[in-house]
Amino acid sequence: MATAEQGGIEIPMSASNEPKTGGERVAPHSPLDRYYERESNRHSYVVDLFNKSAPHYNTIEKLFFNVGLWYRRFSLRRAGLARGMRVLDVAMGTGAVARGAVQLVGPEGRVFGIDPSVGMIAEARKVFHGPVTRGVAGELPFADEQFDFVTMGIALRHVSDLATTFAEYFRVLRPGGTLWILEGHVPTSRLGHWFTKLMWATVIPAMTLTFTRSRDAKLLMDYYWDTIDEAASRETLMQTMKAVGFEEPRYRAAHPVCEYVARKPQ
Repeated sequence: MATAEQGGIEIPMSASNEPKTGGERVAPHSPLDRYYERESNRHSYVVDLFNKSAPHYNTIEKLFFNVGLWYRRFSLRRAGLARGMRVLDVAMGTGAVARGAVQLVGPEGRVFGIDPSVGMIAEARKVFHGPVTRGVAGELPFADEQFDFVTMGIALRHVSDLATTFAEYFRVLRPGGTLWILEGHVPTSRLGHWFTKLMWATVIPAMTLTFTRSRDAKLLMDYYWDTIDEAASRETLMQTMKAVGFEEPRYRAAHPVCEYVARKPQ
């Protein structure tokens, strides 16, 4: 596929960088029109928000002492990521998943990144030196059956359509390949929900504003909580994975995140 270069980013010439949907849409979360008024504005709103927040995103990670970096690498290894594999990290952000994947696949393997936000890609370039493409999950600019692993860390709520997204992941995976997703979820118990909301809706946005002095970064954290609170259920995610062809989808809850792993049949 032909590409153009822009600021060190490979941009597929045939890709619109806008999400496509087809068939019956499965929304990643309930509408949040208080942020973007209409659903048709959501994609551009989210990309703009990440562009503005990108310089502060790693500061937010540091608030958690970068535990998330270790956890992502640990979870990938547990899911079977190993030396020599080819990995596609979708919505790579600042490279938190890609960095761990590079360590696991070693020099024999290769990790590719894709993200719609130029700002986030620019931050990822500081720590990740593999190939990066600008694009969206629902329209991956890659040929069929190219990867052993497709990964996505804390970004599934931002896709346009779960069914289209999972179908694309299925398409680019080789037979026997693995889909690994890390996503936020709210505990179902009343106490668990209350505590999670206290942290993610109040404490973390306040800490973000204090340490970054960025209202855009705080807004991102506000939006983060609302998307988690309104997110599609774990059962919906696994049913949608099955519907596009994945087998043995499973999840492991480690609140406030949940790991999903599914396989493409041999």
